[in-house]
Amino acid sequence: MAKRRGVAKRKGGRDEMVKAAIRVRKRAYSPYSKFQVGAVVRASDGSIYAAANVENAAYQGTCAESGAIAAMVADGKRRIVEVVVSGQGKIPCTPCGGCRQRIREFAGLDTTIRVVNERGKAMGTWTLGELLPASFGPENLK
Repeated sequence: MAKRRGVAKRKGGRDEMVKAAIRVRKRAYSPYSKFQVGAVVRASDGSIYAAANVENAAYQGTCAESGAIAAMVADGKRRIVEVVVSGQGKIPCTPCGGCRQRIREFAGLDTTIRVVNERGKAMGTWTLGELLPASFGPENLK
C-alpha cells in the first residue's frame, strides 16, 4: 500500500475498505474526546483513500471523512462512489452534518455509506440521500 503524508491510498474493494477504515481508526489523534474514527472513500477509478480524525487543544478537529476526501482531491480525483466509516461503541458513527455536505460535493445521492464498528461489524448502510435529504449540491449553482 502506497502512502502519501500518512494517508493510505490504494486500489481496493469492499472488504479492503473495511480493513483500511479499522486500521486507520487506530491511528486517530483524539486525546480529548478519546473517540477514534476512521474513514475511507473509494474514487470512481477504484482507488481508496483513508484518514483518521485529528483533534487539537483548541477543539478545532478534522473529521476522518474530511481527511479522506482531501487526500482524494489532492490525488486529482473528483468522484466518490462509496464511503466506509469505522467508529466505536454501540451506536453507528455516521458522518456529521458537515461531512455529509462534503461527501455531497463529490458523490451522488445514491452513493453508499457503510458504517462499521471498531471490529468491522456492520452497524448500518445508507445512501447519501437518506443521510442528507433535500440537499443542496453543485448542480444547484448551475
